[in-house]
Amino acid sequence: MEASRAALEARLGRVVSAGVTVVDPRQCYISDEVQLARIHAGAVLHPGSRLVGSRTWVGAGAQVGTEGPATLVDAVLDEQATVASGFVSGAVLLRGASLGANAHVRAGTLLEEQASTAHAVGLKQTVLLAFVTLGSLINFCDCLMAGGTSRQDHSEVGSGYIHFNFTPWGERGDKATASLLGDVTRGVWLRSRRIFMGGSGGLVGPARVGYGAVAGAGQVVRGGIAENRLVVTPPRRVEREVEPHRRDPARPRADDNLRYIAQLHALREWYRRVRLPTTPEHRRPVIEEASVNLDRGVDERVKQLGRFLTERGVRVPTLRFDESPPCPLDCSRVQPDHVAWIRALGDAEVAAGVEWLQQIADDVLRPALDQLA
Repeated sequence: MEASRAALEARLGRVVSAGVTVVDPRQCYISDEVQLARIHAGAVLHPGSRLVGSRTWVGAGAQVGTEGPATLVDAVLDEQATVASGFVSGAVLLRGASLGANAHVRAGTLLEEQASTAHAVGLKQTVLLAFVTLGSLINFCDCLMAGGTSRQDHSEVGSGYIHFNFTPWGERGDKATASLLGDVTRGVWLRSRRIFMGGSGGLVGPARVGYGAVAGAGQVVRGGIAENRLVVTPPRRVEREVEPHRRDPARPRADDNLRYIAQLHALREWYRRVRLPTTPEHRRPVIEEASVNLDRGVDERVKQLGRFLTERGVRVPTLRFDESPPCPLDCSRVQPDHVAWIRALGDAEVAAGVEWLQQIADDVLRPALDQLA
């Protein structure tokens, strides 16, 4: 016991010597497998911080445990990112992203620049593009959300919201239920209309919600929302016998899953072809870790789709993630501020970029849909 305590004190001493603020070393834990070089000068570890896992990264200016105990397990916090309190495992937060108190965030999650949550939010296999904001008391697993242009003009989910990501149909039920709110092909350019999902409500996956959509508070949205539409739909009464092990048809759910996979693949190509080469050297490991999460996200969605189709006796399409076409952007120079660079692009560059990403998504989606036909 004394030896392990001495080893912990030595690790804490090393990070303090490297410029990390450890507010109270008596209430801070850094496990043996954490690579101390991945905890950067200017980071702040508040009382109750626990860091575990070789993947864990805490960037300059990042803060852990500002409102209470916080555990990071193979979690990646970019510069100025914050975890107020809670449990974060296998997630990546880019520059300025933040999780409120009592967060419960699991593998495959990615929050881009200044994306945020309020308190008591659960996330898994969820991607929030830049500036997207979630309120409090939310379960928002297996989603990708985009939309908005800034911290003042952003897509938002109101407090008390649930994305219903499980269906009971079939032998054991399934999670072939991921939902797209916005998309990747237009969302990464930070020029799309914001989406608003009113609080005390929910969305039944898989669903698609278009840019500019507004869901009124207090309702469960089924079937998605088209672009630029306000929806307030009262629930209809349904009462019927439950058929044991009933299987819903393979389509259109399979189509929605394939569309989600195609968009997620477009995002990982965006990271590989645009974000990684333009990111400063000292922050590239963060973008690499984000790419790992996207790889795992694609794998998860392919697995869930395969289970869903196999149970229904439908042949699983062969998905082709071929080399993407040449990127139309000049990615030869490092861009210290990714958001500022994207905002500065001209209309012609953005239009070409949208077309490029859409082609990447279509090259996955169309052959797969043809195989289902």
